[in-house]
Amino acid sequence: MQPFSLCPPQRLRHLRGVLTDIDDTLTAHGEIAPAALASLQALRDAGVPVIAITGRPSGWSEPFALAWPLLAIVAENGAVMLRRDEHGLLQREFSQADERVREANFERLQACAADVLQRVPGACLANDSAGRLTDIAVDHSEFAQLDAIQIAAVCAVMREHGLVATVSSIHINGWIGEHNKLSAAIWAVPALLGEAFDPERWLYIGDSANDQLMFERLPLTVGVANIAQWAPRLQHLPLYVTQAERGEGFAELAQALLRARGSA
Repeated sequence: MQPFSLCPPQRLRHLRGVLTDIDDTLTAHGEIAPAALASLQALRDAGVPVIAITGRPSGWSEPFALAWPLLAIVAENGAVMLRRDEHGLLQREFSQADERVREANFERLQACAADVLQRVPGACLANDSAGRLTDIAVDHSEFAQLDAIQIAAVCAVMREHGLVATVSSIHINGWIGEHNKLSAAIWAVPALLGEAFDPERWLYIGDSANDQLMFERLPLTVGVANIAQWAPRLQHLPLYVTQAERGEGFAELAQALLRARGSA
C-alpha cells in the first residue's frame, strides 16, 4: 500500500464518483465522524456522487440513507438499496426481486444462525440483527469479542449451510446468493445515474476483509489508516492508504479529490 499522498491528482480529477464502506471508514463506534459528514456534503455540492455499500442491515441503514448526503446506501452487502425518491421519501429495492425466494432464504438464515450459536462457544448475533432482511451477522468486535479461531469457526458453519461468509471490521456476515459489494456497484450505478458502472471511473474506500473484492477488482482503491490491523490477513490490499483513520481518513480522500477537481 502506498501513502495516499502519492496518488497523482490526475487519477482523481476525472472520477465519476466514490464508493465507500461505512463502519470504521465513515464512522467510529457506530457514529459518523463530523469530518466525514462534512466531506460527504462537500462532495455532493461539487457534483460528486457517493454511494455507500455496507454489511449493515437495512433497518440500521434507513435513517442514514435519509439523513446523510449520499446518493444511496446499498445495505446487507449488496442485497438492499435505500435511496430518497423525488419527494424525499425512503425507497427500498431488493437485488433478489422474488419475495418468495427471500422468505425461503430467511428461514434458512435463521436455522444457520441457531446452529452457529450452538456450535461456536462465545458467538452471539450482532445487536442490529432485528433490522436484517437478507443476511445474518455475528458480532466479533463491536460489542462482543471473538478471536481468529472463533471467527474462522463461525465462517465454517455458515459455509456448511451454503452461505457466503465475509468478515467486516465488526461483524461476520452470512447470506444466500451471488450478490456482493461489486455487484452492488454494478446494480446501483445504472439504477441511480442511468449509466453503466465503469470501474475505471469510480474509487472505492474501505477498511477491512469484506472490502477485498473491491480492492481486487477496481483500479483505484484506498484504505483508511486503520486497515493496518487487518493488512496481515488480507489477500488483496488497496492501492493507497490514508494517513488518518476512519472518518478523518475519508475526509483526507475527499479533500484531495476536490482539490484535484478545482473544487476546494
